[in-house]
Amino acid sequence: MKNKRNKLLFITTATFLALFSTVCIGQTSSKGKELQAIFPKGNLGPAENFTGNAWNIGLVANDSTYNTVVGNVYFEPGARSNWHIHPAGQILIITDGVGYHQIQGQPRQTLRKGDVVKCPPNVMHWHGASPDTGMLQMYIIPNTEKGIVTWLKRVTDEEYGGKNE
Repeated sequence: MKNKRNKLLFITTATFLALFSTVCIGQTSSKGKELQAIFPKGNLGPAENFTGNAWNIGLVANDSTYNTVVGNVYFEPGARSNWHIHPAGQILIITDGVGYHQIQGQPRQTLRKGDVVKCPPNVMHWHGASPDTGMLQMYIIPNTEKGIVTWLKRVTDEEYGGKNE
């Protein structure tokens, strides 16, 4: 049953991506390079959870069948999330731009188009765009029956500007 559910979720997500892959709403970085978005920009994320502007659109709503949330975030250059945790973890798929991701206690990682990141369950982390280039990311939050997200403190400028891995 679980294997069928995973296969159906994969097929549904792949079909959705194929149907909407022709929607190209450009988001521009500060260097003038237009990022190729495949989804609409969405809604501005709340200032209490983000530094700078981050735009979110939900793609797969939570329900009791799939227990998964899928969405897309566009981080403007310099924008980033607060530190946060996901009780069941999170998967990020970078679809364009350049950004950062950091797990607490580890060096900051640079992310680029095509990178896939697994954020482990109940581990504090943050992600966002680089200072001069925006970043587009899809996020997948599985097993939402365990909870979705707990927002924590802001990422300081020192943490944001920290050394890369």
